Amino acid sequence: METTLPEPPLTRRRLRELASATPAPEIIHDGDADFGEALKVAEQVASSAPATGAIPTAEDDEFLAAARALHFTGEAPVSVAPAAEAPEPAPEAPAQEAHVAPRRGLAFRRVATAAASIGAMGVIGLLAVGMTTPLGALAQGGAANAAATVSIAAGSDAQDLEDEEIQAFVASSEVQNADVTRAQGYSAETLPTLASADGISTAGAFFTNDASADIQWPFAVGTSMSSGYGPRWGRMHEGVDFTPGDGAPVQAIADGVVRIATESGGAYGVTVYIDHVIDGQVVTSHYAHMQYGSLKVTQGQRVETGEVVGLTGNTGRSYGAHMHFEIIINGKTTDPLPWLQEHANTRYSKEEEAAAEAALTDLLGSEITAE
Repeated sequence: METTLPEPPLTRRRLRELASATPAPEIIHDGDADFGEALKVAEQVASSAPATGAIPTAEDDEFLAAARALHFTGEAPVSVAPAAEAPEPAPEAPAQEAHVAPRRGLAFRRVATAAASIGAMGVIGLLAVGMTTPLGALAQGGAANAAATVSIAAGSDAQDLEDEEIQAFVASSEVQNADVTRAQGYSAETLPTLASADGISTAGAFFTNDASADIQWPFAVGTSMSSGYGPRWGRMHEGVDFTPGDGAPVQAIADGVVRIATESGGAYGVTVYIDHVIDGQVVTSHYAHMQYGSLKVTQGQRVETGEVVGLTGNTGRSYGAHMHFEIIINGKTTDPLPWLQEHANTRYSKEEEAAAEAALTDLLGSEITAE
């Protein structure tokens, strides 16, 4: 009779052997899976082992055995899908140590204090010396230092000085600055102010004169008029009567040559005739009733624009100080007012000026007797 021996109790090693012999089903764990599947596996493992009737111990617990067989540890779930490579962490910067200034010793502070005190005393001493030393001594000392510097420079750069010429001037000690005398009595004045000082009245002026033009009015500034060109008192008044005031300077209207300059002009009194070449023809200007002894030109004299020929007066057949002015072309008078309005204040170009000069010389050169 065969005797059946009871099987030994299920030990830990036996559990491992069973677990290795029975392949565990592939389980994908996630964070929320319950333990139902694990319990089923544990029951299958327990049923496969023969019953022994022994009371299981803590080591032989079925759930523990199943968990060990399935390598279930209760840790975070493992994902089957390949995860993206995590970026490598940046290297941490080395911590900078806080700089702590070394504490200076007591001996150093004493030395610094003493040096500051000595420096302050030195500055005070220099100020005292500068305030008490005469300027002459300082100048002599500066001159000596400058001389020493020049000597050193001369010794080091003698060759360079031989090649170059020194451009310098040293004044003698006997040289003194000349006294500058400031001129007095000068002031800026306008042309009308100067004309008024010359006796020209600008009251009632009806024209403006350009004092730099090549053809001008017979007065430097605008003035008034008493009578125009045309019939007057039963006879022809062949000119214009300007009333700038007694003694006002009368000027030539353009470059020309004096044809007549006399104090015996009959009804015209002191009178002057000047021939000009304007627009290619000879034009004669006539100035009458000027003061005796005021003539500034002579017959045959060459005159320029703006040159004074006499002073406004009341000579000849005149009833008050005025200047009778005429324009004569081809031996006949013409109204001088529109002629002056057309030609006065004209400026020549260089070509026009050269042509007028040549024409004046060609047409009137034989009549010029004096310069």
